[in-house]
Amino acid sequence: MNLTTTTGAKDRKIHIIGIGEDGAAGLTSECLDMIQAANVLVGGERLLQHFPTFAGEKLAIKGGLSDLVVKIKALQATHHVVVLASGDPLFYGIAGYLARKLGSDQLQIRPHLSSLQLAFAQLGESWQDAVLESVHGRPLKGLAQRIDGKAKVALLTDEQNSPAAIAAYLQQFGMTEYDAYVAENLGAADERARHYTLDELAAAECSPLNVVILLRRKDAPTPRKGFGFADEEFHQRKPEKGLITKREVRVFSLSELQLAEDSVVWDIGAGSGSVAVECTRLAPKGQVFAIEKNEGDLVNIEANRVKFRTDFTVLHAKAPAGLDELPNPDAVFIGGSGGELAQLIALCASRLRPEGRIVVNAATIETLHDSMKAMREAGMDASVTLLQTARSKPILNMTRFDGLNPIYVITGQYVVTEAIEATTAGTTAGAAE
Repeated sequence: MNLTTTTGAKDRKIHIIGIGEDGAAGLTSECLDMIQAANVLVGGERLLQHFPTFAGEKLAIKGGLSDLVVKIKALQATHHVVVLASGDPLFYGIAGYLARKLGSDQLQIRPHLSSLQLAFAQLGESWQDAVLESVHGRPLKGLAQRIDGKAKVALLTDEQNSPAAIAAYLQQFGMTEYDAYVAENLGAADERARHYTLDELAAAECSPLNVVILLRRKDAPTPRKGFGFADEEFHQRKPEKGLITKREVRVFSLSELQLAEDSVVWDIGAGSGSVAVECTRLAPKGQVFAIEKNEGDLVNIEANRVKFRTDFTVLHAKAPAGLDELPNPDAVFIGGSGGELAQLIALCASRLRPEGRIVVNAATIETLHDSMKAMREAGMDASVTLLQTARSKPILNMTRFDGLNPIYVITGQYVVTEAIEATTAGTTAGAAE
């Protein structure tokens, strides 16, 4: 098969070929012909070593993918380029990146068996229902809330986020209901697969090339579900009735924040951390920052972070100090401001991402007034809901209601400008015509 004569320069595609640990021996004759006919072979140094007799140019991937794309695009016009990738190039692989940068119509992809397919085959478990996560070149932070309660989890690892490091991380959050299965060097002559408890895995040494599968034991306690957890579930400081955003107010405030699964959230004046906990569970792929000035409350925030398996970031600071180091938020919850509410709202409004929201809880009419004034001065639309709730309480053989303090929930969001509304109206009218 001679690709140089069967295609012209205009329709020449870049071939991306998945390859296993067995190298050339695991490839089809079609893929081997593509590699043989190529002028340029691109891949990591370990993959390129599988083809020592390749006569063309070898281009090793050593980081800097944007520069690599420029080189491949330039070579495509005059050369036949083959890119080697581990396993399935479209599963956390280079093919997805090249498709976005060069266009999927410029690629021809030949996947190999993925490491996860091989690992689950070794285990003898189906994997269509598995939760797939990668900590390869990514932080472990946030993994706890993403996998909590999931029955079957598959993890791609790296040398830093090794099986032992993953086990130690899960132990921090008490996630000992998981057992692990580690498959190493899949497809190679020295492949190995073993079962571990988390304690065993934390002390294990594994090959850098591995896949971790976590299996939740069937006798494990029922995982925590839903949101709006009872106040009593949280560690909290209790002078009178407890320094915590009460459940009823918390639930309504969460609905006003309108979080997406990847939202960035600031919880200012975090107190016990109850709102940060709930936000992290509602935005498991996002980032949540709990800012609290009282050192005594940090112990409770940390205890709740671990108890609810919510890996958010805790900052000991009096806002607005420290906020300049945080990513711009999609949502801001202000439960306490330390007397600098107007300045704080102005700063948060200036940093808010498009369609973001600020929610303030106020127990006094003065805070209500100051919040609405500051939001409107920042160009936001401010709305308020007064929550007056009561909880049942037994009295002898009867039931009465015990009222909670009324709370104002103030929500600020940017109003659609008249210019945007006019443009939208004009587009709609044009479509109607």
